[in-house]
Amino acid sequence: MQRRLGFILVMVLLLGLVVSPVYAAPKIGLIFAEGGLGDQSFNDAAYRGLMQAKEELGVEVTYVEPADIAEMEEHQRAYADLGLDLVIVIGFIHQSALVEVSSDYPNVHFAIVDDVVDNPNVTSLVFEEHEGSFLVGMLAGLMTETNTIGFVGGMEVPLIRKFEIGFIEGAKYANPDVEVLVNYAGAFDDPGRGRELAVSQNERGADIVYHAAGGTGSGVIDAAVANGFYAIGVDSDQDYMAPGTVLTSMVKRVDTAVFEVIKAVVDGTLEGGVWSFGIEDGGVGTSEFKYTKELIPQSVLDAIEDAKQKIISGEIVVSNPLQ
Repeated sequence: MQRRLGFILVMVLLLGLVVSPVYAAPKIGLIFAEGGLGDQSFNDAAYRGLMQAKEELGVEVTYVEPADIAEMEEHQRAYADLGLDLVIVIGFIHQSALVEVSSDYPNVHFAIVDDVVDNPNVTSLVFEEHEGSFLVGMLAGLMTETNTIGFVGGMEVPLIRKFEIGFIEGAKYANPDVEVLVNYAGAFDDPGRGRELAVSQNERGADIVYHAAGGTGSGVIDAAVANGFYAIGVDSDQDYMAPGTVLTSMVKRVDTAVFEVIKAVVDGTLEGGVWSFGIEDGGVGTSEFKYTKELIPQSVLDAIEDAKQKIISGEIVVSNPLQ
């Protein structure tokens, strides 16, 4: 009798294995912006979020680095044809293609970082870059010894104007007499051009230069090291790239956005719409001043924190050129 009960128990367990549904890990595809991995900024932040999701959520991931803008639509369609559970595209450069592709594949979930596509199967992940840039602008305005600072952008497009305008407003809020030099490199993957523009601004008196230029910005940081002025990084925490020379970075948590949208797929809660990340939820802000806290007076750090709270409360409203 005991042997028969044991046999029945084994059969029940085996039957349970047969009839229980087999878990299939969600499959996620990610298409980077121009420049691809290794920019130590925007694309690398997205990659960190993808790898975090792979490790912590058990999803299967694949990714591609387009060689140029002309390939964006091709990659979007190829990933949609694979039957993935989510296709994430990184950067505003994908927006025009995704409008059409997401309409052609209504049963595929898409997400786009840094722009909005108003289709029900697209989740748009956007940031309040102007608010974070206001804070680093304050830092530059308070720390400059020449009353001249610089901004180097990648492509001169409305999104990067958010960085520029926030930076200028923050600098002038803290120091009405400051002059802000502005140049655009025309690309996000040209460190040489970033270096040239930063050196030129330094020769015109800028002792602090903020970049919003992706891989181009590494040239700004290199120029700061070589020529003895300060830089401010962007997107990822770039302070480690030149400890003591990068005063801080305007950290934009693309990694968090990528992870959270993948988590929504895993949880079965993903819907289209716009997700916005700002100062209040930690989506944008300064780095932790790991290498420069001793260089920056406490009064400056306090002023930045005060401004942060005033932005959250609505007392300070930073201009957004996209509105």
